[in-house]
Amino acid sequence: MENVLRFEHPEYLYGLIVISLLILIYVAFRLGQKRRFERFAKIGMRENLVPSYSTRRANFKFVIFLLVIACSILALANLQSGSKMEEVKREGIDLYLAIDVSNSMNAEDIVPSRLERSKQAINKLIGDMKGDRIGVIVFADKAFVQLPITTDYSAAKMFLSTINTSLVASQGTAIAEAINLAVKSFSDEEHSKAVVIISDGEDHENDAAVKAAQEASKKGIRIYTIGMGLAEGAPIPEYNKYGQQTGYRKDKNGNTIITKLNESMLQQIAAAGNGIYVRASNSNVGLSKIYDDIEKLDKSEIEAKVFTDYEDQFQWFVALAIILLLIEILLSTGKREWERRFNIFEKKL
Repeated sequence: MENVLRFEHPEYLYGLIVISLLILIYVAFRLGQKRRFERFAKIGMRENLVPSYSTRRANFKFVIFLLVIACSILALANLQSGSKMEEVKREGIDLYLAIDVSNSMNAEDIVPSRLERSKQAINKLIGDMKGDRIGVIVFADKAFVQLPITTDYSAAKMFLSTINTSLVASQGTAIAEAINLAVKSFSDEEHSKAVVIISDGEDHENDAAVKAAQEASKKGIRIYTIGMGLAEGAPIPEYNKYGQQTGYRKDKNGNTIITKLNESMLQQIAAAGNGIYVRASNSNVGLSKIYDDIEKLDKSEIEAKVFTDYEDQFQWFVALAIILLLIEILLSTGKREWERRFNIFEKKL
């Protein structure tokens, strides 16, 4: 059996972004340093004016510093290796979370935004799950499976972190397609099954979503809905490629578009799907209330092959970070007299 590697806390890996920022800061600092020196003399004269200074050595120290940060972040994420797989039996239900990723989910009437607040609630729910299987579907104008049904909650959290409104290029709110895709994606095993639609309900399919919920209900699949947004609505932020907000979405007449929660549509879908509807607020998304209702469904025995034994590997990154840090501390930016004989960091002609 091959070892399987995973990070226990993959969210810490986002800290690696800091490295790119530090590189930009360092390059800006070196350019500024060069300009300041050139006020007094040509840069080619620095070797004569400051013979003990080594640019290559300074760069080398900075690279080591970056490696120390990278190792520290990897240690925090805690790489784990697992080689022991067991077949376990659990009692649970199969649950698909269908998440709306249309641009209107960027509205900020639910803080920090409708989509981000949804992800926070789902992340907490996954942390509380014990034996149920979970899958994720994302939809806008089209729907697709982001994560098939699984009991790997770590993978579920990792996939959840990648969800944003750019996943589906064409805009819309294909709730009916999301329901139909979930129904088709469930296994044929006799388990209790449920779908939770998390959306602002701005659906332009008329009654297609209600009919899809009715068909799912006939197959024993319950459809629940959560309304993301407040009654008064909010404008839709627009962002450039760097993630900076540039304004708000406008219609063809130049008026700011206000996206509002279509509560009536979501209530109809939940009623047709034999489920319940909950309106989210800034204090409570309502996912826990729906999950409490889902937990009342008959649970079936679920067999799954899972890795049950993982060994932490973070200590290797800690040790490497300490060694590199010691090297960085001992390595001065200037050249000592005895070192200058070796010219380790200088160009060889």
